Amino acid sequence: MKKKSYLLVALLLLLGLILTACGGNSSSGDTTGNTGTGGDTTTGDTTAPLTCSDAIGCVEVGPDDPILIAYMLTISGATAFLGEDSRGGIEIAIADRGGKLLGHDISLTGEDTLCNAEGGQAAATKIAANTSIVGIIGTSCSSEARAALPTISGAGLVMISPSNTAPGLTNDDPATEGTWQPGYYRTAHNDLFQGRVAAEFAYNELGARTAATIHDGSPYADGLRKVFEDVFKELGGEITYAGAVNVGETNMSSVLTDIAANAPDIIYFPIFEPEGNFIAEQSGDFAALSNTKLMGADGLLSASFPEATGAAAIGMYLSGPAVSGDAYSAFLTKWDARFGGAPPSGFHAHAYDATNMLLDAIEKVAQVGADGTILIGRQALRDALTATANFNGLTGVLTCNATGDCATGEALAIYQVTEAEVSGGNWPPPIVWQP
Repeated sequence: MKKKSYLLVALLLLLGLILTACGGNSSSGDTTGNTGTGGDTTTGDTTAPLTCSDAIGCVEVGPDDPILIAYMLTISGATAFLGEDSRGGIEIAIADRGGKLLGHDISLTGEDTLCNAEGGQAAATKIAANTSIVGIIGTSCSSEARAALPTISGAGLVMISPSNTAPGLTNDDPATEGTWQPGYYRTAHNDLFQGRVAAEFAYNELGARTAATIHDGSPYADGLRKVFEDVFKELGGEITYAGAVNVGETNMSSVLTDIAANAPDIIYFPIFEPEGNFIAEQSGDFAALSNTKLMGADGLLSASFPEATGAAAIGMYLSGPAVSGDAYSAFLTKWDARFGGAPPSGFHAHAYDATNMLLDAIEKVAQVGADGTILIGRQALRDALTATANFNGLTGVLTCNATGDCATGEALAIYQVTEAEVSGGNWPPPIVWQP
């Protein structure tokens, strides 16, 4: 009996040693290749969960979830043409990628910003509340951006505008009216370019030596007329009048009476519809202005402007985006097939470039897990956009600076409205000068 007991004890001890050895192997298999840094799915244990080490957080996209981007554009009211124009460019950029990125569907959501500060702030609040949104294309108008940026930047988001042109938006010095916030970029030209182009055309090409300016109080119009005035005076010209109208104002007789008192060679009013329409129409009521040329900017560069203004628009000059080339021609063919006709404004190509810049940056910084989960670092995305250099877009070669200016101003021209735009359905009008 003792011998059998000894054998039994020996067998139990041996079994215990075997079980201990097996248990040790199963608990020590993940001691290498998984450092917990997250995001490197090409080395180590590819089944390990991703972890976020981004300074301002990450957007997580589940295995079956779409990559969500948003627009903040004016898509109703008198400036709807701007938002519709840009939204079309976004949709074509997404379609050109087959609607997918990193194996996920690309989903587009958006908010109407109404081309005013209140609309921009309201849209920003809604967008910032959705933590699934990776980035934003917008806004349409500079006033919207200035109101929205504190909220958008504070939420860690990026926003790339196809049509904001106010100089202050990419100026980081508050002492000189700078309002830049981290996370803001634009593919649109800075009005430091556009205002100069307009002034040089007026002085050098039209021979204007006196000019009056009108703005509507918006950052866009006020910033643009300031640049025009400064450059026009630098060239030797005189500003005979500098005034403003209110958004919503319909009777322009007061401001036009003041201008007519010292009838200038040109009136420059870089504002939107419908106020721009009323100025053009009612200027014809003043005999003293019969030889005064009229000039607007890209806020009036829309198919609706000559149609709504009528004969008073004929001969008027408009500065704005000018894009050409084979790739752009192909884009216009896609636009016609998708929406019919020509784009209604001038910033569709800028929206296309902005969308592709955003999607490229997402692709560059995304951490992709074995199950398809994606982590996108918010600061990493900002860093990637800031580092954008020699990006071959429809609008030219784009390189971003530290405060988000990515365009060079090369895609600008002066257009002149003709009878064909007023009643013949032609759009855009012919280009009469490029710098």
